[in-house]
Amino acid sequence: MKSIKAPTSPTSAPDLDILGDQVTIHPGGYVEPPSEAEDRDRNLVEHMASFRESPLEFLREVSLYVSGQGWRAYDDVLGQPIFYSGFTEDMKAAVLRTPMLRKRIEDLAERRVQVEEKQGLLGNEIDKFTDRTRRKHEIESSLQAVASDLTDGMICKMESKRFVRGAYYLCTQLLTRAYHQGIHVSSEEVLRLRSVAEQAAKKKHSIIFLPCHRSHVDYVSLQLICYRLGIALPTVVAGDNLNFPVVGAFLQHAGAMWIRRSFGDDALYVTLVQSYIDTLLQNGFNFECFIEGGRSRTGKLLSPKFGILSFLLDSVLSGRVDDAIICPVSTQYDKVIETESYISELLGQAKPRENLQDFLSASSVLSLKLGRVDVRFHEPWSLKGFIAEQRVRADEESKAPDISKGPRSPHSRARLLRTLGYKVLSDINAVSVVMPTALIGTVLLTLRGRGVGKSELIRRVDWLSARVRSKGGRVAHFAGAPTEVVVDRGLEVLGSSLVGVVAGLLETTYYAVDRFQLSFYRNMTIHLFISEALVSAAMYTKIKQGGGPENQKITFEALYEQVSFLSQLFRGEFIYPTAGFLANLQVTLHGLESDGIITIARDTAGQILTAELSAQERSSGRENFDFYCFLIWPFIESTWLGSVSLMALTPPPLIEGGSGSAWLDLPKTQDSAQLLGKTLYHQGDLSYFEAVNKETLKNAFQLFEEEGIVVIRRSKGKKAPSGIRLAEAWTPQRHPESATIVPQGKLWTFIETIAKSRREGKNRRDGATVSTRVLALADRLGRQLFAGATADVLDDVPDSSPSSPKRRGRKEIQTKARL
Repeated sequence: MKSIKAPTSPTSAPDLDILGDQVTIHPGGYVEPPSEAEDRDRNLVEHMASFRESPLEFLREVSLYVSGQGWRAYDDVLGQPIFYSGFTEDMKAAVLRTPMLRKRIEDLAERRVQVEEKQGLLGNEIDKFTDRTRRKHEIESSLQAVASDLTDGMICKMESKRFVRGAYYLCTQLLTRAYHQGIHVSSEEVLRLRSVAEQAAKKKHSIIFLPCHRSHVDYVSLQLICYRLGIALPTVVAGDNLNFPVVGAFLQHAGAMWIRRSFGDDALYVTLVQSYIDTLLQNGFNFECFIEGGRSRTGKLLSPKFGILSFLLDSVLSGRVDDAIICPVSTQYDKVIETESYISELLGQAKPRENLQDFLSASSVLSLKLGRVDVRFHEPWSLKGFIAEQRVRADEESKAPDISKGPRSPHSRARLLRTLGYKVLSDINAVSVVMPTALIGTVLLTLRGRGVGKSELIRRVDWLSARVRSKGGRVAHFAGAPTEVVVDRGLEVLGSSLVGVVAGLLETTYYAVDRFQLSFYRNMTIHLFISEALVSAAMYTKIKQGGGPENQKITFEALYEQVSFLSQLFRGEFIYPTAGFLANLQVTLHGLESDGIITIARDTAGQILTAELSAQERSSGRENFDFYCFLIWPFIESTWLGSVSLMALTPPPLIEGGSGSAWLDLPKTQDSAQLLGKTLYHQGDLSYFEAVNKETLKNAFQLFEEEGIVVIRRSKGKKAPSGIRLAEAWTPQRHPESATIVPQGKLWTFIETIAKSRREGKNRRDGATVSTRVLALADRLGRQLFAGATADVLDDVPDSSPSSPKRRGRKEIQTKARL
């Protein structure tokens, strides 16, 4: 793949700290220790925003932006001309005259005329041709008017430099009030980005920024950076849920492009979006969309959404656009403003609709001190070069030609799109910086016991920082500040609502107050250790059985089987290395062995026979091994909960003996899984309350559908709900006399295979508890679901319906993998 080459700085390149109107260069990853300089930084922000303390200075600074002094003028930017009077009309006209849109309007008009012709609405045979031509022209005119209105509501309207200067000043002051340590970027990455932007401008190529999405602050921070560095602001794809009065117009004039949350079957709208994107890329305007679609409520990267990405790929793949430059972007925070609302949504509360009142009431966050924002740019690369490289690789992999899988076939295009999406996610992970709050949150949630002393917390943060770096990750601290200072600053940002302090002891002791919310920050590190976590969870199947070290050894075959099962179980949750399963497993085992965590026995040929905890790890209280287990256990719990909730889908006796298939309301079924989880948690049968989070359970249900465990009937309308039921082969049997669910069959085996890696609780034993009390609760829940099911859900729907289990062209998950 061809990368855009740019001059590079030494690997220890400094960071740029953008705080208000001040840009400071620090050593790489530097966090300034408390000093008078820090006080001046904070005073600078307060001083710039305070009219009462120094009205003349305040007015002077505002005038600099209004008049456009120096870099504030935003002249001679790297990119195509934007922010001039008439920009909107020029863009609108260019979109409406695209051949693709004209062809679509003509086709839609022709199809409508044909319908009217069949219905006899075009007059007699003598006047039919004239009426047909006239009617088609009327329909085309009507569709063109609709397209014009849709375009006007969709496109960004970069009309005024004076507006954007004022918007920059306003957003900078608001953002740096909340994030008082400013926005940090790598100087090396910024210099490279400017060089790439210069080359792209000469070739009239667009830079497509593809950031991760954790907060509404994401697009604000990227726009501020581009403005401050003199790079043309990108057009930002935004959902029309944010297009509410006042704020919507402001964002649209600052670069927002409004699109519907769902396109449905509106062929005109789909073509209009593609035409607008083509127009932007053909003319070299920068572009930005979030690879995950919506904001991540869990803290980790979500699976890529392929909607807008498909439009971008099609623009270059079709040849309508010569090339575009992809730039993956990572945005990390010491603390995310929206985490409290995320937790409410994950616990099942409906997401509130955005409105002006809520936007204005959110101004209270401006008085908070949320630390800093860290934005990192991966080395940009050519989309055209990526396509060419993937085609060469596909040709090398295909031993026999297959016309149905040619370079332009739907199969090849889908594979190319999927590869593109996951490459971007991998690039984002590669440049992501682990923030101090993420380190603290991870340590607090991966230690046994109620709390941790200050010295132990600092030691574990040091250990975790070293592990992050050894895995190729980046840590956004140290260099000049001691770990204790960084930890104190991180604890201050997290606040007492997340981390509590027990005073009056021999040593200051900290504990997790809100474990659910802290899990958001822990999840920012899990991608670095997912391979070690899966191996540790697989080894735990033997370690949890107790006994001496000899009894806790695990054979390589058993280890392989369980790790393979778990990796398939979480394929929708995490991004794995691309070397292949067996190669990744061997590398991970070698790494754990080198770290002194496990001991491996090999035969004379060097093949792995068994693995066990090392004597060194046992003597240290299993702290490193437990760390990896604690990372993955909440996800194992959540998937186990989802699979147990499927037992509730076992039809009661009355329905079981009926003639039809029993369908249940899908949203209610997923909500019932949360209810079951909350019950099990408070009764002691679920170790982690975060296991009931809506996002992870949703991913679990998607996995169940892909594996054919459940069949889902998706409804296109709002009146009829989507339905779900167990596939026949996975439906448990009931006892002929007691009518209770029998703990046997494929689903039960699947549940037990997950349970092998669950954390053992003090008040339960997995098999006995699940087969009695937990299974009884699931059955009780299921009977309530079936009793409340509406008549239109309990219909006869054949198994071969179009929405029957999704398949991804891969072998089904195995509860007993084979070498």
